[in-house]
Amino acid sequence: MKKYYLGIDLGSTTSKAVIINEKDEIVGRGITNTRANYKVAADIAREEAIYDARFNLLQRKIGEDVTKPEFKKYMQDLRNVFQYGQFKRRMDSMEKMLEKTVNDFSYENKNKVLEKLHEIIETIRPQIRNGFINEDLGSKNQFFRDIVSEKYNAEVAQKGAEYYEPLMLAFDKSITPIENEMVQYNFKELVLESMRILDEKYKGLADEQEDGSKEDWYYAELNAIKNNYKNVEYTLRQHIEDIANEEIHIAKMVGTGYGRALLPFPEDCIKSEILCHAFGAHAVFPNTRTVLDIGGQDTKAIQVDSHGLVTSFHMNDRCAAGCGRYLGYIADEFGLSLNELGPEANKATKETTICSTCTVFAGAEVKELLHNGEERPNILAGLHKAIVQRAMSLIARSGGVKNEFTFTGGVARNEAVLKYVKQMVTDSYGEVTMNIHTDSIFMGALGGAMFARRNISADLPSQKQSKVTSEE
Repeated sequence: MKKYYLGIDLGSTTSKAVIINEKDEIVGRGITNTRANYKVAADIAREEAIYDARFNLLQRKIGEDVTKPEFKKYMQDLRNVFQYGQFKRRMDSMEKMLEKTVNDFSYENKNKVLEKLHEIIETIRPQIRNGFINEDLGSKNQFFRDIVSEKYNAEVAQKGAEYYEPLMLAFDKSITPIENEMVQYNFKELVLESMRILDEKYKGLADEQEDGSKEDWYYAELNAIKNNYKNVEYTLRQHIEDIANEEIHIAKMVGTGYGRALLPFPEDCIKSEILCHAFGAHAVFPNTRTVLDIGGQDTKAIQVDSHGLVTSFHMNDRCAAGCGRYLGYIADEFGLSLNELGPEANKATKETTICSTCTVFAGAEVKELLHNGEERPNILAGLHKAIVQRAMSLIARSGGVKNEFTFTGGVARNEAVLKYVKQMVTDSYGEVTMNIHTDSIFMGALGGAMFARRNISADLPSQKQSKVTSEE
């Protein structure tokens, strides 16, 4: 029996899971919002990683054919439609919950609210379906809440002021129970259903005409898939049954992250997120000697040795200033999604000076700046710069940037933060190698999985560790 190893990073805002094999290869990744229920978030992340592992194992069964354009395109589309199948099952529950919530209201115009709710659902349902199947929505946004709320809020705004409060209240009351619901999927059933949807999609490609509105590569990819997808489909069908029935045997697991103490793991299977982020970053980039992790609740500057073990660190965990939750608060202030913050900040013509990075005071300062006519991109640029300046202070106290520098954590996905990190590291330490990976948000979970496979014990350095208060 093949052995696999699981790492779970239970963060304050997101929970991540990574599954590796005995060769340290990542075979599955899973991620979900943490929200109110840590245990459910960990379970969902784990299940998502197992589904992802089955997909990757299915892709490996294809062998060298996977490099062919039609196979690559088909697998990408199949994964997107599979994600839609998962999303749709949760969305079906969400629709029922929304309807029940409105029916429980005591509003006089409850029936009208229910009517508007049905109109919204009927509008956003095909939008989301199209987003997953034709627009790669699954890779752009991985969170159920974010996808639904963006579409839902846009439609609520069109329904009139008298319906705004009850419709938004219905969403707020419904979303958390649905996020915390464990939805079971049958892998084989969902893959076959996804293949049927793709069959319909690809049949329609024959009617598309080259109108000059798209690049040449688009038509080359389109022609490759529409002429060969049946061959790809046939090849996959030979392996689906085996992959669906294959046991993903987790030989050992390690939990880490802000909520690690809440995981139902033995004590020896719980590790500090500082150790795990360092170990994960070193596994991907073996020459790493300095790691910066900006997570949802804290920021950590970590120095590591040639084995990926921590030699010293500084961190700020007294408040969420300069972390993911701070950015979430600012996004709410501006009515933006987290994904929109970085691109909007990069439109700035200057960086507005932000005097406070305290979450509460910064919100008041932002409102005053907007009232005084300051442009939104400039304010956001100033906020992002202030976040990185705080992080750079931690790096300096931990020992500076040595050799290769690796940036981990969910905030590493923010392009404005990345810009300022690169700029400030270069200004302070010269031209050093900086590593930012597409799996940056999974580094803690990867480190946990690596510890699980090696079954080694490691502790934080007792003399050199230091925590920084929010005032520093």
